[in-house]
Amino acid sequence: MEEYNTNWTKEELKIYTLIYCANADLSESKIEVDFIKSKIQTSNFEKIHAEFEHDNDYKSIQKIKLSIEKHGYTNDETNGLFEEMKELFLSDNDYDIMEENLFRGLSHILK
Repeated sequence: MEEYNTNWTKEELKIYTLIYCANADLSESKIEVDFIKSKIQTSNFEKIHAEFEHDNDYKSIQKIKLSIEKHGYTNDETNGLFEEMKELFLSDNDYDIMEENLFRGLSHILK
């Protein structure tokens, strides 16, 4: 069985999660990428994006879930991450059914 452990910082977890969300509708827009970059403090976007490109959907979810557990996210931190996800989905003025379903699915998995 493959391990999904990461050594991400909380910031890198946020970057990866938002990149995952930006790809929910199979189309990552420049607006979404710019939104993500505006929400981060580090220059790790390209590194984390390259990692995301090599992961499948299952692996991405496992990495996010395990990293949130590893960092011991509080309810407030998890809610803050979900607020940023919601902002990302709305950033391009096109909150479609795939994005809505991903948001709902992650809510069940991570909360």
